[in-house]
Amino acid sequence: MVSFTRRNLGLAAGMATAVVLTAGSMIMFSADATPLAEPGQMAPAITDAVTSTGETISLDQFSGKTVVLEWTNDGCPFVKKHYAEPVVNFQTMQSDASEDDIVWLSVISSAPGKQGYVDGAGAEAINAGRGAAPAYTILDPAGDIGRAYGAKTTPHMFVIKGDGEIAYAGAIDSIRSAKVDDIAEATNYVTAALDSVAAGEPVEIASTAPYGCSVKY
Repeated sequence: MVSFTRRNLGLAAGMATAVVLTAGSMIMFSADATPLAEPGQMAPAITDAVTSTGETISLDQFSGKTVVLEWTNDGCPFVKKHYAEPVVNFQTMQSDASEDDIVWLSVISSAPGKQGYVDGAGAEAINAGRGAAPAYTILDPAGDIGRAYGAKTTPHMFVIKGDGEIAYAGAIDSIRSAKVDDIAEATNYVTAALDSVAAGEPVEIASTAPYGCSVKY
């Protein structure tokens, strides 16, 4: 099990809506977003998490550093939005995080036989194909890490401070769509949270309802 830790969307937690996307399948667009891991709490422990390269990592090995958790599923249109070229939103954020000594962990919690499930080699191929550069990609096929954090959607984001406290949990940004063009117009909650943490200031918007495809536990 692994642990990590701006603008209210005005959506009630606990709401969920199904939408049919042109990608060809019905995907749950979930706003049932009250996480088990909430801002102000200590991040659930992650220990002996297996990565796509076969390493095992634990959250506490990054003590003193800011950590970002990103739940991902390469088949989800909402994930594809943020990895689409030429915008490369997540790729840019991951590169910036690395430069700032922030640890970015992508987590795949899709179960075997479900959309998004891959083995280590598959995860590495996906990262290479879309130019992703997380510090590590964690394989969580049993869903233990996802459930510990209450991860509902792909993407679902968490920012964890160096002392292990969760600083932000929720959506990547303020426009709940799968349209790449919306990225430039949206408020990026994760970037805002990282800026506040780096400045030693409170995160203005610490919790939002995540949007995207349901995590395929």
